[in-house]
Amino acid sequence: METFKYIQIDETSRMPKYKQIVDSVIYNVSIGRLSMDQKIPSINMLSEGFNLSRDTVEKAYNILKERNVISPIMGKGYYVTRTKLISKINILFLINKLSSYKMSVFNSFIDNIGGNSHVDLQVYHFDETLFLNLLDKNKFVYDKYVIMPHFKTKDLKHVSLTDKAFKIIKEIPQEKLIILDEKNPLLADGIVEIYQDFENDIYNALKEGLLKIAKYDKLILIYPEKAVYPYPRGILDGFKKFCIEYNIGFEILDEICDDMLLIKGDLFITIEESDLVSLIKQIRDYEFQLGKDIGVISYNDTPLKELLGITVISTDFKMMGETAARMILNKEIGKVKNPFNFIDRDSV
Repeated sequence: METFKYIQIDETSRMPKYKQIVDSVIYNVSIGRLSMDQKIPSINMLSEGFNLSRDTVEKAYNILKERNVISPIMGKGYYVTRTKLISKINILFLINKLSSYKMSVFNSFIDNIGGNSHVDLQVYHFDETLFLNLLDKNKFVYDKYVIMPHFKTKDLKHVSLTDKAFKIIKEIPQEKLIILDEKNPLLADGIVEIYQDFENDIYNALKEGLLKIAKYDKLILIYPEKAVYPYPRGILDGFKKFCIEYNIGFEILDEICDDMLLIKGDLFITIEESDLVSLIKQIRDYEFQLGKDIGVISYNDTPLKELLGITVISTDFKMMGETAARMILNKEIGKVKNPFNFIDRDSV
């Protein structure tokens, strides 16, 4: 078969054999040697011709099928099915949870990356094992890897990177890595990092709203210690730093209880949506006036909070996705601090 000679395997290369097959087929399609509907060698033919395991060739062909470069025809073999879109950037977008905030980043990224890309979204739910499996299976498949690294320990504490997660991330070429949300000093300088500085972000945002905050007697942070999806400890540290520096009485609670004692002059900062809903309901039950008797600040903005007039302290999730897309398209590297602001509305 003529197309057989277009597959190049370098026995001395450190590149996995299946990846060499994928790259050979894509390269030959992109330069016109392999055309639409042209037949390529069967899995058995390629494995025997290059003395490769059948699993190796099958893995390569599965990747090419996922990218719609080739398709099998029952009883006939594999044929080239895509040529014009071969230059698309293939991107794995790996997030820790499927929240409205994370989807805001993802949707902004999709809106700005343009049509010359294919983006696969995967969610690993803070689970180290699932994260490792996803990256191990795909670490040679994509052109870019956009990763939000958030994990939980056995006692439900937040950690930005585990040792095993760091090790597998290091196996991905630097030029392919885009790390979002978390800045980690262990990662090399030659990558893209678009990050929040959780401790200083909340400190500076509260400082920005100091004139409003100062009219309240006590500042209460609802920080879920045992949340299924834990929050960075920097939020807690920055809150304490602000209260101590400005001599503001404060308290840290794990959740909003159904029988919470509300006192005029309290200002609450909630992180989880369920706590915000419960708190607003109890404020109404007490017949307190929101933003006058009791203040509420919510962590992370959403369109619904804007509609309801809830004051927030929040990073700009759309900007994070937009910046990631721009840096990929412009082939930029570097560390970029994402904006974080105090957004004053009617609840303080």
